Amino acid sequence: MAHIALGVDETQFPGINGPLIYRPETAKPLNELAEVLLREPSTLSRGERELIAAYVSGRNKCRFCCGSHSAFAAAQLNEGMELVEKVRADVNSAPVSPKLRSLLRIAGAVQVSGRNVTPELISAARAAGATDMELHDTVLIAAAFCMYNRYVDGLGTLAPTDPGQYDYAAERITQFGYLA
Repeated sequence: MAHIALGVDETQFPGINGPLIYRPETAKPLNELAEVLLREPSTLSRGERELIAAYVSGRNKCRFCCGSHSAFAAAQLNEGMELVEKVRADVNSAPVSPKLRSLLRIAGAVQVSGRNVTPELISAARAAGATDMELHDTVLIAAAFCMYNRYVDGLGTLAPTDPGQYDYAAERITQFGYLA
């Protein structure tokens, strides 16, 4: 049960959903940010961007965000959940492109502290083909998901243990996005 009365049935509106309903005036910019970062046109695929969100959420041990964004990534990546699980287990041996691996390393550094993003990490990403926009968006996705993770966990919201609940949400998000 959440730390505050959200005014909704948490089993029907788990994780971030309850707090977003509780404060629609803050939900709007939070959902708009997620829509821009994860769904708007980019040289990184929607699946890759969701994978960055899932990776950071897993490192933050946010069960709801990790579960949901892992499902969202899997639904949009040809390799599905198998790839998501490999990345979350060990980004260094996961079968991803050198560019994506370097961006995930940057996201992991941001998860610890923005100051952990070193010139060496940036140089390695650029050498692997990352653009300034991809670097920018990776840092912002990682930073935003640290905030989303802390929002969800700080309010003590319910995180379903049934992966099927995240799969259902993945269908909705991949079809309609974060603003629907």
